[in-house]
Amino acid sequence: MANFNGGIVGVDNPPVEQPEVITTFNASGNLTTAPYTTEVQYVIVAGGGGGDIGAGSGGGGAGGYRSSVPGENSGGGASAEPLSPVTGGSTYPIVVGAGGAGRLSPNDPTGTENGKQGSDSSFNGIVSTGGGGAGFVPNPTSSRNGGSGGGASYSNAGGSGTAGQGYNGGSAAYSGGDLNGGGGGGGAGAAGESNPGSPYPTTPYQIGGDGGDGVASSITGTSIYRAGGGGGCGRFENSNGVASSGGLGGGAPGSNPVSTPNPGGTANTGGGGGGVSGVLPAKPPAGNGGSGVVIIKEPNKGYRVSGVWDMNALYDNVKAGTWTNA
Repeated sequence: MANFNGGIVGVDNPPVEQPEVITTFNASGNLTTAPYTTEVQYVIVAGGGGGDIGAGSGGGGAGGYRSSVPGENSGGGASAEPLSPVTGGSTYPIVVGAGGAGRLSPNDPTGTENGKQGSDSSFNGIVSTGGGGAGFVPNPTSSRNGGSGGGASYSNAGGSGTAGQGYNGGSAAYSGGDLNGGGGGGGAGAAGESNPGSPYPTTPYQIGGDGGDGVASSITGTSIYRAGGGGGCGRFENSNGVASSGGLGGGAPGSNPVSTPNPGGTANTGGGGGGVSGVLPAKPPAGNGGSGVVIIKEPNKGYRVSGVWDMNALYDNVKAGTWTNA
């Protein structure tokens, strides 16, 4: 039915508002964009790496961290990435990476069971790399690389982080007997702490490196840290063992005492799992890495119209500053 609309004769099509939409994926799924969305902000965090077990073991590296939120950082000290272009009303697969498993036993007969790397997270062709698993020598795959590098165990160097996603894991040191400690897992915002090595500056000597801190984002309206590295641990066979801290953003601490199960990285932060010391079969498993998360923010697009519109409504919106021609 035709109406007389402020000087234009036609169907009355009032303006339609498209508000801001923030969608958090704690598990894999699909995003269907709002009709008028053309680009989005994102935070994409991969699964964290698992921790290790041994006489001075490392913590898992945080999952890779990528962000396009203006004014914030991606991992590894990088600036925010460009917004991701999308088509309104279209569906996009979301993959949320699982955390890597912590090492189950210090007496692995195969020599391959270090902390495992976390799984990748992705959206619209943008991939964050799973965090590196912590490693114990003489295993040749120890201290794996990842979004952030896994912390080292016993006496080797930490794993490498991925540029634009995270930092390296900390190195371990062995000075004979009980004087050894593992490196902290790398975080999105800082490298994992390395064991100071010999000569030790202070007592007690058995020192596990702290996990590197993650990166904070306010994409959901609240500032939250994600992608912290897992803490390493010293050799806790006597009372001199010093527990480490996990990095801000879900990184698990090193276990102390050694009989305490490691809590693992916090779910949906990409935090690294914590290291557990000891060489006896009764030791509990090392911490698993925390699962990742994908957060998408569609901007407020104001008001949209099509065809013939109500001129009175147009005037009111132009006057209020809520009209857009885009």
